Amino acid sequence: MANKEALRDLQSRLAERLQLARSEGVSAAWLAVRIGPDNYLFPLAQSGEIFPLAAMAAVPYVQPWFMGVMNLRGGLYGVIDLARFIGGAQPCSRTEQQWSQARLVTFNAELEVNAALLVDALVGMRRQDAFVRVVPTPAGSPGYFGQRLVDAQEVSWQEINLQLLAQHPEFLAIGA
Repeated sequence: MANKEALRDLQSRLAERLQLARSEGVSAAWLAVRIGPDNYLFPLAQSGEIFPLAAMAAVPYVQPWFMGVMNLRGGLYGVIDLARFIGGAQPCSRTEQQWSQARLVTFNAELEVNAALLVDALVGMRRQDAFVRVVPTPAGSPGYFGQRLVDAQEVSWQEINLQLLAQHPEFLAIGA
């Protein structure tokens, strides 16, 4: 029970900081998330709201990474399992604890994409000065992968350009 309350508090604080960063000028550059065992960065200017995972309607004849549709604040959003989209069609095994930590991150409204990305955990916000170096993005990486950054603890973070992701032909082709 305490874990659920702590997660709700974290989500609330992140949502408040995200809104504050947008209104006062961005001091943080990225929303840091965990997807499977990997760490990712979503540019704040391209990120939207954060929602808890809730019931969704399944959609037939779609790609395995397209989980279904969900009503978020009165709008219909497609839900994408980003771990499956990036990693392939293999199902991602998540424990009940991992499902309870999973969150949906929508695209910024300015991008005009009614989609929400399933992430396994919210890690926080990161500023440019949190990273000590940039390393080459792995060969063969998708075009929506931005720079790969390493923080002071030697943890590697892959930036995902959400605008490029939303325009990627594979992302747009949800039909199976």
